[in-house]
Amino acid sequence: MSPALDDLLDLLDLEQIEQNIFRGSSRSAVVPRVFGGQVAAQALVAAGRTVPADRTAHSLHSYFLRMGDPGAPIVYTVDRIRDGRSFTTRRVVAVQHGQPIFHLSASFQTYEEGLEHQAEMPAAPDPETLPTAAELLPRYADRFVDGRVVERFLEARAAVDLRYVDEPPYGTVGRPREPRSQVWFRTVGKLADDPLLHVCLATYVSDMTLLDSVLLAHGRGGWAVGDVVGASLDHAMWFHRPFRADEWLLYDQESPSASGGRGLGQARIYTQDGRLAISVIQEGVVRVPR
Repeated sequence: MSPALDDLLDLLDLEQIEQNIFRGSSRSAVVPRVFGGQVAAQALVAAGRTVPADRTAHSLHSYFLRMGDPGAPIVYTVDRIRDGRSFTTRRVVAVQHGQPIFHLSASFQTYEEGLEHQAEMPAAPDPETLPTAAELLPRYADRFVDGRVVERFLEARAAVDLRYVDEPPYGTVGRPREPRSQVWFRTVGKLADDPLLHVCLATYVSDMTLLDSVLLAHGRGGWAVGDVVGASLDHAMWFHRPFRADEWLLYDQESPSASGGRGLGQARIYTQDGRLAISVIQEGVVRVPR
């Protein structure tokens, strides 16, 4: 296991300070605020620790309310909304400086048999044939507004091997294309078999690239290029089938709409052998600087 992955696992290992109350540390992301994927993953950890072990997460719905302060701890309060025979529901509020910054509702279910079908996995190249972040990012260093962007990207994503199938938004500035993006990802190192851990790590990664397809439709490069400012507004995920976050997962993303200073991204995450593991939808603020 890599030191970066060790650090990420420590970040997700919340301290329990009272029944239904947890505390997490924080750190800067690529931008000087708490990374949305971090607070979503930590909130799901908090919810999961109040649920019986035989129930796994099958969905989450969340809202980003305020910008998080990376220099302060985050307190997560869990409400035990419902414990049914098959389903368990939890609500989590993340608080900093006395104010809520994030709200999550999550549902967990015992395993059961049922009807089965899924959308077919789209074509994608073998992830091992694609450039790593360390190989890809320096190609675009001259396009970034800050000379430390490459370093900050690599540091923030060091625990995850994330590989773009096509050029990222900052590689096609000024050239609008189909609002669709694909990346392969997995953790840099093996993980324990705890299903909650794999779900939380997929939640963490899911916030990294989902709005890329919004930018692609307009030939925008994003905050690192300086032609767009934005932030996540809400985030929803459905976990359909078991998967491992330490094995390759294909994140197939698209944007059906952008309007009113907001952009919508939707995606499906597949295992390398073609099983649909997760569906994701996110809306974010996407504004052109004036």
